[in-house]
Amino acid sequence: MTFQPESDMDEDVVRERVDEAIADNDVVLFMKGNRLMPQCGYSQRAIELISGHVEEFETVDVLPALPAYRDALADHSGWETIPQTFVDGEFVGGSDVLGELEERGELAAELGAE
Repeated sequence: MTFQPESDMDEDVVRERVDEAIADNDVVLFMKGNRLMPQCGYSQRAIELISGHVEEFETVDVLPALPAYRDALADHSGWETIPQTFVDGEFVGGSDVLGELEERGELAAELGAE
């Protein structure tokens, strides 16, 4: 996704982007920053965990319109915290949940990597 100034990203545009990203990608991570430059430790951890099992996955930087992204994601997940991971349209969790799945040896399967 390309960066757009926050003023160009109203709630309807953000909701549409969230809906499309979840529907169109096997694995999508909504995060602060991007894969090369995560802007928080939780987003960095999520990238590391997912990258350990799948090479191809989508990331969406929520920072250009953080409040609107929080609201749109909460509609899908019931959570307002970032990062959020969705696999095959289903909410999996944030970095803590990904870490717990990894510890139990279940993350690869959850990500569809097995």
